[in-house]
Amino acid sequence: MKKLFLFLTMAALLPFSSVCVNASPISVQLQVRYDDPNDDQDPDPKTPVLVPEVSIDDYTLTFDDSCLGCELRLLDEDGELVYSTTITSDTLVLPSYLEGEYELQIIRGIYCFYGYIDL
Repeated sequence: MKKLFLFLTMAALLPFSSVCVNASPISVQLQVRYDDPNDDQDPDPKTPVLVPEVSIDDYTLTFDDSCLGCELRLLDEDGELVYSTTITSDTLVLPSYLEGEYELQIIRGIYCFYGYIDL
């Protein structure tokens, strides 16, 4: 009888013992600056600059629609360009050979949106 009670108790508690790990994307906090302050374009916008929303999950970056067609750059801790591409969809998988902390830059017109990511 004790064995049956123990078995039923364990069977009843079994659904509560499963561990589910869901990694959620981490939002990349972006700041804005001029990409090239010597550019001849008007640096005084008439409306506020809308900062894009970017998140990272492992090596996958996710962008909002305002990033489509923009250039993405990754700079290492020495400020050297190590990766560059054009954003053509709302997700981008970065190369797996990249490891460490990088400055992520999104170039849209005269603006450079930048933040830091760890890979």
